Amino acid sequence: MERNTSLDYAQKLDEQDTLRMYRHEFYVQPNTIYMDGNSLGLLSKRAENSVLTLLDSWKEYGIDGWTKGQYPWFYFPELLSEMCAPLVGASKDEVIITGSTTANLHQLVASFYRPEGKRTKIVVDELNFPSDIYAISSQLSLHGLDVKDHMIMVKSRDGYTLEEEDIINALTDDVALIVLPSVLYRSGQVLDIQLLTEAAHKHNIIIGFDLCHSIGSVPHELDKWDVDFAFWCNYKHLNGGPGATGGLYVNRKHFGRKPGLAGWFGSDKEKQFDMSTQMVPAADAGAYQIGTPHILSSAPLLGSLEMFQEVGMEAIREKSLRLTDYMMMLIDLELGEYNFVISNPRESEKRGGHIFLVHEEAARICKALKEHQVIPDFRSPNGIRLAPVALYNSFEDVWNTVQILKRIMEEELYRKYENKRDVVA
Repeated sequence: MERNTSLDYAQKLDEQDTLRMYRHEFYVQPNTIYMDGNSLGLLSKRAENSVLTLLDSWKEYGIDGWTKGQYPWFYFPELLSEMCAPLVGASKDEVIITGSTTANLHQLVASFYRPEGKRTKIVVDELNFPSDIYAISSQLSLHGLDVKDHMIMVKSRDGYTLEEEDIINALTDDVALIVLPSVLYRSGQVLDIQLLTEAAHKHNIIIGFDLCHSIGSVPHELDKWDVDFAFWCNYKHLNGGPGATGGLYVNRKHFGRKPGLAGWFGSDKEKQFDMSTQMVPAADAGAYQIGTPHILSSAPLLGSLEMFQEVGMEAIREKSLRLTDYMMMLIDLELGEYNFVISNPRESEKRGGHIFLVHEEAARICKALKEHQVIPDFRSPNGIRLAPVALYNSFEDVWNTVQILKRIMEEELYRKYENKRDVVA
């Protein structure tokens, strides 16, 4: 990529972009640059249509919508799972769209954490999203185990990234389970899932990954890498809407394992309505469902995943890397005097779908960006996340974002705000 800071160059890159037509699939607000797709993706017209289609089935069929209509609700999770499976490199029966990120993590830890003898510890990292740590801590407590003694928290050397070597060194003989992020939510670092999984299995340790910040942005090969389990949300890069139903993956080698948290929708579908007091779990990842599917919270995924099927993850990843490469180049050349530090990895193989800028005035700068119709994401205490999304952001969006940021710094427009986060950051 040329070291060219002109608007003409950004527009030239957009003309060459093979995915540019997908921008028109989304509700991009006029005169607004949306750079927060790694927190909540934008609504697409196809997702909107999917919601209306599922609402119509409720309107027309009532209770019979479970088995009638274009998309019978009883089988809707499996339909979405089949569409989603290629995004994580899995077979359709290893994936189920269900629950939420934290509920699914609780289910998976309850299913795979079997403390026995001296193997009682769980390895996590200090940079993971706090909700994961809360869930794992509560699971340890449910086993009557002291979190301080049984949770091994891998430390970061620089406060932003992790060294795979440090994680591997934590894999001692008293470890029963490892739960890590695939992409760190602050810095956007991509962990080497294959390397870590191989290391875990050498020690006979079960390993699972939180894919919230990678699914829909970074390709995965969970089957090829022999990952034991994974879980994720669908409202970030997959544009499933606020509170969209989550997803989980269970490697087929674990099929038949009894789910830790049983619920009637984890039943074999042929036997579910027998209403027996003895549960017969599904033979695949469907066994890890608990309650009735959230149909209207899953509906947007039907339209959104259709686009991912059309485009493919390789094309999305290629454009995503070009967008973030371009943004880093502009930041280096245009904002060098303003004390911004790019704290995400610069290497393509280690970088997810967003840029992480550190600045002592980050909270104020984010407020100023919003006033100028650029939507960023603030992360306490001093981080600015900017996510140019392949399906709906353009190179011109990136150029304009950096120019607006430059003006904010030149004219010190951020000084009118308090340097602290809002209630929701």
